[in-house]
Amino acid sequence: MSSFTTRPEITGTFGVVTSTHWIASSVGMAMLERGGNAFDAAVAAGLVLQVVEPHLNGPAGELPAILWSAQAQRTDVISAQGPAPAGATIAHYRAQGLRHVPGDGLLATVIPGAWDGWMLMLRDYGRLSLRDVLEPAIHYCSAGHPCLPRVANTLAGLAAFFRDNWPSSYETWVPGGQVPVAGQLLRNPALARTYTRILAQAESHQSRNAQIEAARNAFYRGFVAEEMDAWLAKQELPDSEGRMQRAVLTAADMAGYSAQIETPVWGRYGDWDIAKCGAWTQGPVLLQSLALLDGMDLRDLDPHGADFIHLVTEAMKLAFADREVYLADPNFTDVPLQGLLSAEYNAARRALIGGQASLDLNPGTVPGFAAQRSAMLAALERLSRTDGAVYEPTMAHLARKRGDTVHLDVIDAEGNMVAATPSGGWLQSSPAIPSLGFCLNSRAQMFWLEDGLPGSLAPGKRPRTTLSPTFAMHNGRPRMVFGTPGGDQQDQWQLIFFLYHAEFGMGLQQALDAPLFHSTHFPASFYPRSRSPGQIMVEDTFGPQVIADLRARGHDVQTAPHMSIGRLTAAAQGADGILRAGASPRLMQAYAVGR
Repeated sequence: MSSFTTRPEITGTFGVVTSTHWIASSVGMAMLERGGNAFDAAVAAGLVLQVVEPHLNGPAGELPAILWSAQAQRTDVISAQGPAPAGATIAHYRAQGLRHVPGDGLLATVIPGAWDGWMLMLRDYGRLSLRDVLEPAIHYCSAGHPCLPRVANTLAGLAAFFRDNWPSSYETWVPGGQVPVAGQLLRNPALARTYTRILAQAESHQSRNAQIEAARNAFYRGFVAEEMDAWLAKQELPDSEGRMQRAVLTAADMAGYSAQIETPVWGRYGDWDIAKCGAWTQGPVLLQSLALLDGMDLRDLDPHGADFIHLVTEAMKLAFADREVYLADPNFTDVPLQGLLSAEYNAARRALIGGQASLDLNPGTVPGFAAQRSAMLAALERLSRTDGAVYEPTMAHLARKRGDTVHLDVIDAEGNMVAATPSGGWLQSSPAIPSLGFCLNSRAQMFWLEDGLPGSLAPGKRPRTTLSPTFAMHNGRPRMVFGTPGGDQQDQWQLIFFLYHAEFGMGLQQALDAPLFHSTHFPASFYPRSRSPGQIMVEDTFGPQVIADLRARGHDVQTAPHMSIGRLTAAAQGADGILRAGASPRLMQAYAVGR
């Protein structure tokens, strides 16, 4: 394997920050320089990502994060995935003639969670003030930031739709009727006013914690919720397929919400212990994939060869098939995580992996869950499609530009670590609320509109999100945080990155540069819930011989150009105390900084 990397692996002892946008990474580093810790840096970087990558996340989105507190010597999860509003019932959506929750528009939303999650992280784990972490976001809203080419392309494709159907989005994102072009300064003065007003209300209180609580209240029980409620009550607007919609989200839904701190789910692979968010995310899929692969002697394989790709793909097919049957909000559904991650269960599942690609969707049967397995498979037969998988939230039929997600990782000199994968509320998900400068999320599309399933829509229930940050310990020591945007591909790309690093000894940047692949065999989490049986997407970097070998094994191989799959970032701390960080060169915007 070549030791060449597209950029240097960042090393230091003071701190490292890596994210999907260079400005956010720099802002996070500035918080460390100011005396903040990893949690302060993550909050500031996360709020800036909402501004500089508005096509990928926003203030009304969602936030799962995994934290390692060096002081408490504990791993925590922040669950800031908002649940379905009180009015979001299957009966209501069915009465609109819907078979699936739409992928965008006013009916696609759940209660926004991201703002409360960031404020919870700042209050309980950080030490800087609200002003410290919020001022950079206000600055980039007001002064502007260089418009990314993908933002410009997305807006160019959506401008006519916004003008004719979502006029508030046209006003917000196509100011003066001029579509922003790549490189020009893009501003959001309405969001700047929203944040400035929140800050002013917060600073009427004396103590740091009281200010943060006031900021939470302003968003969920104050003027933000009130203006959101008043605007939504007057709107009846089409989704991207022309169906007229009225929102179900209300100020009462907002008032009852708060983000929560939870314990992570753990898995083991060799000398590694890996922590993921709970079954309300797809995170346990990565742990099960590792349980299936553990003991397979992958280290003897060529990491860029057909044998490796085949085994990893077949393991992922089995784990993701189980995702469809078992993973859901554990507050509403009995999720048999202990059985799914057990050595005995996965030994039996591993025996199903043969030399040829499986074309079947084949979830296992956890004892006591046979009826649930049968019901879910029957529902998938009725409800999922096999005419091409859409594995990221999309308005591709309008703009050929898919929505996605952002990610950040931070480690400070004290050894605190954060991995966070904010998403939702991107500019193409829902009409902008003009006075606030942001739109709602579209995460409700992950629910099923059929009773009796683990993922059935219900008020107060969290959708099983694809958002999935990762924390890893090696030989009992906190070692690494990593993650990626990418919808259903997130835990696939993270699995491959982790194996490159843990099994084949690649450095962080080397592993991030290495070619990637993913399966589209199982049902997508996003509207219209389609799948492509037996299909895998591979970067053509693997070469024609490997691709031909995979096709000979029965895989439906689709190729992607060199360096076009994935946007992973990662940060690690060695036993020697050296901090390291890297970022994928794909899309030419993720960046790691540190010293």
